[in-house]
Amino acid sequence: MTSIPIKKNPINRRRLYEEVVERIQQLIHSGEIRPGDSLPAERELMEIYGVGRPAIREALLTLQKAGFVSVSGGGRTRVIEPTAEHIVESLSTAARHWLAHPEGVKNFQAARKFFECGLVRYAAHHATEDDLQVLMKALEVNKNAMNNSKIFAQTDVDFHYVLAVIPKNNIFRGIHAAISEWLIDQRHTALSSPGENKIAYTAHQEITEAIINRDADLAEKLMDNHLDQVAEVYWEIANKREM
Repeated sequence: MTSIPIKKNPINRRRLYEEVVERIQQLIHSGEIRPGDSLPAERELMEIYGVGRPAIREALLTLQKAGFVSVSGGGRTRVIEPTAEHIVESLSTAARHWLAHPEGVKNFQAARKFFECGLVRYAAHHATEDDLQVLMKALEVNKNAMNNSKIFAQTDVDFHYVLAVIPKNNIFRGIHAAISEWLIDQRHTALSSPGENKIAYTAHQEITEAIINRDADLAEKLMDNHLDQVAEVYWEIANKREM
């Protein structure tokens, strides 16, 4: 009888802190420990899990980075609700590596376009009157900042953030925050070009009008054109810097 060939694949023993992380996460997922509850002190956790202080500290640090716990000034560890921002933050190291290369920047620009075109379509169909009021207020603030590029850049972020908030989905807000951070160089570079503030504001104004008129197709087309224009200006300036 011939045995089935299996490639060598040694089983690695998990590190102690990983076991502690998994067990605490299980308690959180099961509801035995809830957001707002404090975890036992380090010494007590050492006794509960039968491990040393280094394993407990590494486990708590891992849980903190993942957004499951926060550590107060007094050293007490409290369970918190993970947010989309925490999830995205865990991707930031890889994102910054990709953004160090032109192809990576282009991929993120494409991702932003796909995401934001979807947001304006949703807004055109589902935005409430309150949502529209907030959007128009953000547009007004954006307009008033046109003569100050630094402030305008922030109002630009804020305008797009309102679009991410309209679906009332925390994941969308997290994605927006991440994309805004990862492409911050693109935003500042593009807006540094003379006249770009006015061009960006005009695009925001047209997008807002399309959303108010419930014209999803036009809103999507305008956002697509807007982001294409921003990317075009960015690459124009970036390529000149390399010459």
